[in-house]
This record gives sequence, structure tokens and C-alpha cells, in this order.
Amino acid sequence: MERKYVSFDIEVAKCIPDDGSDWLAHRPLGITCAATWASDEDKPVLWYSDREFAPDQWDYADKMKYDDLGGLVVFLDNAAFNGYTLLTHNGTSFDMDVLAEESGMFDECRELALNAVDTCFHALCLLGYPVALDGCARGMNVPGKSEGMDGSKAPLLWAAGEYDKVFRYVANDTRVTLDVAQAVERTGKLQWYSRRQRLNWVKVDRWLTVKECLELPLPDTAWMTDPMPRSKFTAWMQVGELV
Repeated sequence: MERKYVSFDIEVAKCIPDDGSDWLAHRPLGITCAATWASDEDKPVLWYSDREFAPDQWDYADKMKYDDLGGLVVFLDNAAFNGYTLLTHNGTSFDMDVLAEESGMFDECRELALNAVDTCFHALCLLGYPVALDGCARGMNVPGKSEGMDGSKAPLLWAAGEYDKVFRYVANDTRVTLDVAQAVERTGKLQWYSRRQRLNWVKVDRWLTVKECLELPLPDTAWMTDPMPRSKFTAWMQVGELV
């Protein structure tokens, strides 16, 4: 039976310096909006908070409120209960970590993250290094990320009132993640283009959850100068020495 997914992505509120620094070092980040896209639906669900100036005035809030973030967590939890698998690309180390902090629902987000499929984390556990979503999209021959956009621009656009651009970007990322995951399921392998534009591939019989990935043997990283440990993704979940 074909696996049912709910793909998930967030955009943060804080403007991050374009200096290559770790975004999480600038927390709290806030969340302006999020998107979820179920594999059996033809459009995404967009998540945000309202800002009310007066009874006849309305706008999008600068960042999502606790109640709305809680509603998002409950939605994801209900989807999992109803047989959907939460799907992210790098959600283990970023989206779910930020959502846990911003919503205050750590235990729920931890459980969701452990039982989710994270295509980036799965690659890390197989290869010893992560792979970029856009490189995977091109390697799997599916439409890629929004041209001329990246996550660092989204907070600036939101602050400038360019809400539609941010919504299109976050929704597209969920769609790309879903398309890549399903293309890999059809072919049995993940193909991606590296930063040097070299096409690589690795066999993927099926996507593993984060919890299942943590049981995989560590790959050979002796050839790497500074290999990335799994704990970079999972430390916030406190899952023990296995990571």
C-alpha cells in the first residue's frame, strides 16, 4: 500500500545575518508561517496568525502565536494518528526543533520528529553527510525550489508585507520534498547533484523514520576532514548516546 505523507515546512521570523552562521545560534527565531501538504491532496494548508488592529482592520501577525502553533502541532499529531507519515527535509535539526521551542510542546514535537521521515537525515545516516533539497530535486528530475528564493530572504519579505511570496515559497518546499520522496520510492534510489554539479546516487529501498535511521550502522567517514555527527540533528531531542 502506498505510504501517505504530510510534508511540513516552516519559515522563521528573525532576519539572519548572511554570513554562513548557524541559524539556530540566533534563537529564538519565531515562526511567521508554515505549510503542510498531504500526499492525497492537491493543495497545501497554510498556517499563520492574525493581527487585529480594530474590528474592521486585519493583517498577518509578525509571527505565529502560541495557540496557533499549538494548533499546528495538534494537526500533525492527528495526521500521524490517522496513518500519515510526517515528511520533512532537514526537519529533524531545524523545523521540529524550532516548532518545539516556539510552541512549548517539546514532548509532542520530539515524538513527531522521531517518527517522521526526514530525507536529509536519512541521507546523512547513509552517507555521512547531508544533501540539499534542490540538488535532490534536480537529481530526481522533479520541479525544484522557488527560483531566486531561499530561507534567508523569507523573513525580510514577510517584514516587508510580501506575504504571498513567502507563502508560495514555503508551500513549494513542501511540494518539492513530497515529490522527491515519492520519486525515490518509485525508483528505489536517491539521486542528487552535489555542489560541484556531480550526479550521485545511493540505494534507498524505503524511507526510514528518524528513529529507524538511528539504528543504522555509522557510515565510513574516515575520508572526511570534519564529518557531521548525527547529534547535530538530534541533540535537542535528547535521544542518548546512539546519535
